[in-house]
Amino acid sequence: MADQADFEQDAMQYTRQLYSAALRMSRNPADAEDLVQETLLKAYRAYDTFEAGTNLKAWLYRILTNTYINKYRKQSRRPSEVDLGEVEDLYLYRRIGSEDSADMARTVEDKVLDGLVESDVKEAVESLPENFRIAVVLADLEGFAYKEIAEILDIPIGTVMSRLHRGRKAMQKRLWEFARQRGLVPEDAERP
Repeated sequence: MADQADFEQDAMQYTRQLYSAALRMSRNPADAEDLVQETLLKAYRAYDTFEAGTNLKAWLYRILTNTYINKYRKQSRRPSEVDLGEVEDLYLYRRIGSEDSADMARTVEDKVLDGLVESDVKEAVESLPENFRIAVVLADLEGFAYKEIAEILDIPIGTVMSRLHRGRKAMQKRLWEFARQRGLVPEDAERP
């Protein structure tokens, strides 16, 4: 059992990674912030049940994933409301932030994606069905092993492998289309 007094020292080191995963899941910065905050609150409350010596990062991601699934599936059934003035203000606020703090908040994955055609890759990930997208994010962007993903999502390891295979195939097709549309691959080239 872990001591709640150690929660900040133990768990807070993962906040940037949790935010990055939450952003990829929710596709919205405000929702990602809420998701991380709710995850950390739930984790803090249940920290005394965490078994010291086990994988804390996987435990936190499981809470994050379950929170996302429970909260955002319900919300997706309702139409979203957006005040355009707030969106513009938020955009300007985020642009004003110092480059140092923005660079510190960026993950390694974000920096690698900058070297690629970022919008195409993000669109390919976001176009995946939710089950495939979460598995791909956890495996390919967050670096979890199949067994850890199975534990986080509470599904059999075979289902993880199947979702990853299908998700990666769908991304491959989508990225192939982007490349073909931009003339990076000949029209008559065989699709992978």
